[in-house]
Amino acid sequence: MIRITLNGEVREVRNGLTVAELVAELELSGRRLALEINEALLPRGRFGEYRIRGGDRIEIVQAIGGG
Repeated sequence: MIRITLNGEVREVRNGLTVAELVAELELSGRRLALEINEALLPRGRFGEYRIRGGDRIEIVQAIGGG
């Protein structure tokens, strides 16, 4: 297990977890969201390849549409 900070809260996740897997575990798959790791935006196309590292600071923001 490794420690990360997710939306300001320290959390333990399994070593080797990808961002795509984290999003699925949080039940956010298929939603419109922006994800930032260590203050850098991670494109959705890279969610499956980026492996979360201990100490990463992750911010997830969901887009809410209106009209």
